[in-house]
Amino acid sequence: MTEIINEQQYEVALQRIEELLPLVDDSTPTNDRNYVELDMISSLVSDYEEKYYPIEKPSFIDILKLRMYEMGLTQKSMSKLIGVSPSRLSNYMTGKSEPTLKVAREISKKLNISADIILGV
Repeated sequence: MTEIINEQQYEVALQRIEELLPLVDDSTPTNDRNYVELDMISSLVSDYEEKYYPIEKPSFIDILKLRMYEMGLTQKSMSKLIGVSPSRLSNYMTGKSEPTLKVAREISKKLNISADIILGV
């Protein structure tokens, strides 16, 4: 089999992976038949998932909200931290406007968010 072509094959492959996982660990030789089978099926499943269940890049808004949550910040405290008004931050978080390059730099530095995400690259 060179690829998984439908959901039924995908489900069977996932089931087989669950059966093989207890039989393979870090000390299993790479030429062990269970190791080889697990490796091959895992690759097929990975390819299928990339094609049919792609994970999209998180948006700037999603990352901003996540970082706010992680840091325990309110919109008011976040706006103060990055040097913008609460209403301006609200506009960023709703997608009504985008940060200027200066503000993007502050967000990147103070919140440790990649500039690529902020700039949508």
